Amino acid sequence: MGQICQTASVKLILGIISSGENLISQALDKLSTSWGEADLLSPIIPFDYTEYYKAEMGTDLLRQFVSFERLIKPQNLASCKVFSNETELYFAGKGNQRKINLDPGYLDESKLVLASTKNFAQRIYLDQGIFAEVTLQFKRRCGWQDLPWTYPDYRLAATKDFLSEVRLKYRQQIKDLENFW
Repeated sequence: MGQICQTASVKLILGIISSGENLISQALDKLSTSWGEADLLSPIIPFDYTEYYKAEMGTDLLRQFVSFERLIKPQNLASCKVFSNETELYFAGKGNQRKINLDPGYLDESKLVLASTKNFAQRIYLDQGIFAEVTLQFKRRCGWQDLPWTYPDYRLAATKDFLSEVRLKYRQQIKDLENFW
């Protein structure tokens, strides 16, 4: 029989899609009141991998990834997604039309997990109407590995480079915590 143990803390990350850099900054300010300060930010790049958001958010969308200094427990991912959805509504236009898409997830040494309100075969129910999926897995000597359902912008070398930087920071934070105790 396996031994039940406590889960390790994980690194909270956020994928942002928006029509403007100013809105990204405002959303990060709002999120930081609950999640703490961002510690790593990817460059902002054009988001033109799908037209899924076009009707709601327009064209010329931007993409940025962010990680947060404060580590979380993985079971808190559902409440992070609920808060990110509330933040999307806070910035929404008439008729609750989104201007920004906020997708939280977490990273540990072996995987990137994203939260979603949508259920699919590869997603596991968490809580509060939120599901989670492993979007990328990390293999030593191979780096970040795509899965059949990995989104196109998560397959980019630039995204994986950023996630590798976040992973290194996370590993150092875990090491520092172990040395602290």
